[in-house]
Amino acid sequence: MTNDLTGRLACAARRVNLGAAAAISLYFFILPGLSVLRDLADPALRSDAIPRAAWRLFEDLTPRYERWARGRIGSGKAESLALHEIAGTEWPLFGSVFYLWSVESLQEDWERRANPAGPAPREFARGAVEAATDLVLDPGHAAWVRLHWGDDYLHRENVFYRMLLISAMTSHRRLTGDARHRPMLREQVETLSAELDRSPHGILNDYPGECYPMDVLMAVAAIRRADAVLETDHSAFAARSLRGFQGARLDPRGLPPYVADPVRGVAFGAARGCGISYAFMSAPELWPDIARDWYARYEQWFWQEKYGLRGFREFPRDLGGGDWYMDVDAGPVLGGVGVSASAFGVAGSRIMGRFDRAWPLAAQMTVFGWPLPNGTWLTPRILSNAANAPLLGEACILYSLTRRAAPGMEIRTGGSLPPIVVLAWVVYFGLGFLFPAAEVHAVRRWRARGAPVRAPALQFAIWLALVLAAAALAVRFGPTAGFAALFPALLFPR
Repeated sequence: MTNDLTGRLACAARRVNLGAAAAISLYFFILPGLSVLRDLADPALRSDAIPRAAWRLFEDLTPRYERWARGRIGSGKAESLALHEIAGTEWPLFGSVFYLWSVESLQEDWERRANPAGPAPREFARGAVEAATDLVLDPGHAAWVRLHWGDDYLHRENVFYRMLLISAMTSHRRLTGDARHRPMLREQVETLSAELDRSPHGILNDYPGECYPMDVLMAVAAIRRADAVLETDHSAFAARSLRGFQGARLDPRGLPPYVADPVRGVAFGAARGCGISYAFMSAPELWPDIARDWYARYEQWFWQEKYGLRGFREFPRDLGGGDWYMDVDAGPVLGGVGVSASAFGVAGSRIMGRFDRAWPLAAQMTVFGWPLPNGTWLTPRILSNAANAPLLGEACILYSLTRRAAPGMEIRTGGSLPPIVVLAWVVYFGLGFLFPAAEVHAVRRWRARGAPVRAPALQFAIWLALVLAAAALAVRFGPTAGFAALFPALLFPR
């Protein structure tokens, strides 16, 4: 009697698995595939407008970002990280600034509308704006630069960190009107601009012995943006700053290098895609003609259409090698195409008005982003640092999708869907329908063979434990974790 009961329970579990397989398919494949189709049909994705996908991502990401930033500050985790643990030290601040820049763009777009719907982005995101700003300014999150530079870390080179401070305080003032950070903002703008002006060649280190010219470029742009809220004028400083990106401080292709020597004023090695794509986030507003020249050279040496994939290479094609590579700045490099170079390339190309390049890049970013029904973009979440900066990838995507062409840039539309996007659709819908179909086939075959369930009580107990664990994970961490944890349950009973 007991064996008969456990056998029936095991059979019931197998039938329940059919529903679980259908739910998993809907959550991970069918609904994301439909979401991708909807987003790619949006004309704004290929033109100088903010696509609907950006607004949805903003609405989903904002409450999560506020909770994460507050929790991150309260945990004190940043104070105990190793000096060179970049994903833990840099990424939380960088993602927060990307988020703030995105809210600024959405607010500007909302204000341009004749009849804007819903609350203003700055009101909807007020808590997240405060939390993101507090995180960037949190002394605990400066622990790593204090170790690098000592107690004088706010007045001695440290370009990347100080650029983030200036950017966060500027965005906060523009979005909230709150002037409480004005003295610190003014002091950082004046001291950093003066230090760059005094430097021998217009470039300074991020960390001792590490000079990344693209961070200097972003710092100059951050200082110019701060002028709008400080009522100052650093236009002459910005014009002089071009010296840091001329002559020996360019690589042989006429592009800013990935690293340079600020003492001798020379480039070290070649430009890299993750750096040059990043440059177009600020160069067009500083030096439009120089930006156009750089973009033409970037296309010549870095744009690639191969393996059905389109994007910017991480290393220039004339160097050879580096087609399969990964580091903390570049991310994965796949067949030469850099993930960071192409992701930042969406933002940079949109700012340059080059929607013929931004469209295929954005299409790939959308289809590979794997947008789940709960608003999470799964692939960026996986590629981010789960322990220290889980929302960096989604903040970067939001930033990229909210870029508009810089003033004076010629708008160029066109481009076409890369073949790999069509293949990804096949994967979404193919797996979405084949996965539950395979489960149906397995059950029918199992019944037809009439094979007994081995150790039915044990198998049912294992299945039930896995289902309960999936339910607990769904309650604690959300539906994505719950559905993912259901996969092993589909293996039982056998």
